[in-house]
Amino acid sequence: MTLLPVCSTQPSASAAELNASCTLPSQRGPTSLLGVAVAAEPVFVARADLDAMAAIVHAVESVVGMPAWREVALAGRPEGARHAPGNPGVLYGYDFHLSPAGPQLIEINTNAGGALICAELLRLQSGCCEAPGTLPPPLRAEEAGRVLVDSLLSDYALARGEGAKPTFAAIVDESPAEQYMYPEFLLFAEQLRDRGVESDVLDPREIDGGAAGVWWNGRRIDLIYNRLTDFWLAADHLAPLRDAWLADAVVVTPHPHGYALYADKRNLAVLSNADELAALGVPSAVRELLVAGIPSTMVVDPAHGDLLWRERNRLYFKPAGAYGGRGTYSGAKLTRATFERLLGEEYVAQTRVPPTTRRAVIEGVETELKIDLRCFVYRGEVQLVAARLYRGQTTNFRTPGGGFAAVLPTAC
Repeated sequence: MTLLPVCSTQPSASAAELNASCTLPSQRGPTSLLGVAVAAEPVFVARADLDAMAAIVHAVESVVGMPAWREVALAGRPEGARHAPGNPGVLYGYDFHLSPAGPQLIEINTNAGGALICAELLRLQSGCCEAPGTLPPPLRAEEAGRVLVDSLLSDYALARGEGAKPTFAAIVDESPAEQYMYPEFLLFAEQLRDRGVESDVLDPREIDGGAAGVWWNGRRIDLIYNRLTDFWLAADHLAPLRDAWLADAVVVTPHPHGYALYADKRNLAVLSNADELAALGVPSAVRELLVAGIPSTMVVDPAHGDLLWRERNRLYFKPAGAYGGRGTYSGAKLTRATFERLLGEEYVAQTRVPPTTRRAVIEGVETELKIDLRCFVYRGEVQLVAARLYRGQTTNFRTPGGGFAAVLPTAC
């Protein structure tokens, strides 16, 4: 991987200036780190924007902790989502676009992948440009990976009692060896083993048991790092895992309760609405921060059909329970027939916030790649900030020169 810049950064340069001028010669196609696409260039973000993202994360956390919020967020969700275990769940992903008004939180994910890949990338790239200042704790490159893995063990201890440690942990996803992020699964397993916890990567169909607990090859599973995208654990073949979780016979992280409280996109319709936040009793300062930092979002339903159709050109339509941009439509490209179909499905409409861009030179050609910023969060605290560079409507790992990118702070 080429890590030496072809530009000379200046301490007075802003993040926008550095993203527009500081480039590295990209190889043909995406650069790869452990088989996962990563960008050759880091992304520069003003320290004030990093602070603003953390403030929005804290504001969301304060609302989620309110009993009134839990009733709203759990209403109409599967009954199992009401089960509240002792652990909050690890590695939530808060995804932001930057705007002239500051960072905008476009969604929250509980299946946020790439954290360990990005921690390693930060370690490799944090010295490639002379950006002013150093990363604040816990974002420092040498600490990021350790902090991320330790949160899994902390979450287990919250569920089982102070000082408790799992004997065996499983990283679980459907057909894991076929998943794009499989190298990261293996990395988590390796680092858990380094901490004295036996670990392996499993398909849920390999897991037996039920309310009394779950086993793999005769070994009891204590902790499951859940990378499944069936967020409610609803599928029939997930019954052993689901029943064990509901009986607190296994610690699952993240889990359906956390998904309901944070990541269902219908929550954004409340979090971005000042009147609804006020009705919940959210303090005015928190309301103002959330309304300013979350694009206006509305649940799609026939009652608002005429309004949504008129305003469609400035909206994105997103399925309430999807991930990775799946099923997302740009309102400007939406046909009437597709729009009518969406009115009967579980969708939200969100005001479009165009992403900022990063200049790159790919195969000798200068180009602009879109920037999506992700804060990896545990218990309301930002553990790591990373970026994804891409072309197209949604983030992807197919753009030549794109992929995960390290985030480096600037003074302005």
